[in-house]
Amino acid sequence: MGSSFGQLFRLSTFGESHGGGVGVVLDGCPPRLPLTLEEIQRDLDRRRPGQSRITTPRDEPDRAEILSGLFEGQTLGTPIAILVRNTDARSGAYEDFKNTYRPSHADFTYEAKYGIRNWQGGGRASARETIGRVAAGAVARALLAHAAGVEVLAYVKQVWTIGAQIEPSAVTLEAVEGNIVRCPDAAAAEHMIARIDEARRAGDSLGGVVECVCRRVPSGLGEPVFDKLEADLARAVMSLPASKGFEIGSGFDGVTLTGIEHNDPFTTADGRVRTTTNRSGGVQGGISNGEDIVFRVAFKPTATIRQAQQTVDRSGQPVTLAAKGRHDPCVLPRAVPMVEAMALLVLADHYLRQRAQCG
Repeated sequence: MGSSFGQLFRLSTFGESHGGGVGVVLDGCPPRLPLTLEEIQRDLDRRRPGQSRITTPRDEPDRAEILSGLFEGQTLGTPIAILVRNTDARSGAYEDFKNTYRPSHADFTYEAKYGIRNWQGGGRASARETIGRVAAGAVARALLAHAAGVEVLAYVKQVWTIGAQIEPSAVTLEAVEGNIVRCPDAAAAEHMIARIDEARRAGDSLGGVVECVCRRVPSGLGEPVFDKLEADLARAVMSLPASKGFEIGSGFDGVTLTGIEHNDPFTTADGRVRTTTNRSGGVQGGISNGEDIVFRVAFKPTATIRQAQQTVDRSGQPVTLAAKGRHDPCVLPRAVPMVEAMALLVLADHYLRQRAQCG
């Protein structure tokens, strides 16, 4: 099962939504990196359920336990194991459809692959698996900030058809965390929240777009040809639950421009080579060029909704399904730290690979 990620900065996540707990084993983190449990917990708190009325009401504290790899406030260079115990799983809510395939879920495909599936909350297919990624991402955040001053910040750019007017270079963490939808455009955020509330009351769900900006990334990260930086970023974020699309820089809008309109001219500023525009999104030829890396991830509407839907059971018989349980009417607010985590993990891995190759 594909539960490991990375080459030098390598992690393996474990656990199911309604099992005893979830977590991660992270290998390859350099020794003597200052790290505290509070740094890890800070990112987990942004991902945890029950944050607001527009997220799932599942009440999990998501308190991290560091089992190994840390001593006296520093990493040891040995595997770091982090565990978060499940405390509020209500498996009975899933009893009625343990033999039913929920529309747009992984129920049928997991069973087709393994011949067995954990029907309690989706098992490994649940977004609860991402706890391990976010915890490992917090370690990567500390490594990148300590080594190179890198900052990674994601935010909600669009919910349903409601878009925000955002300049990535100007976004701050305070603005992102200033409202429950995590959109730094306060006016757009109000409309987003109202629309999510409306969908929640109707037993429906909404999708949207998370944008991420990575600042002060050193130039030279990325491995041609198959391990291009944007290719690894795409693979990373597209492994997140509910993700359906990826674009970097100008993305799909770039097809409406001509070459002269799209090219990023070079100049010299502050004693180094820069580009005057950033339609490349900080990556050229698969390698970081020192500009902000800006990319976007599209997330589908949450698959579990309260409205009745037509499906079939394991014997192929038609069934009408009205899902129970506790679910997000929109995954976007909690997807923000997940997107950050995956970007951090990719950048940390490529940073170590570049250091190992070129010093």
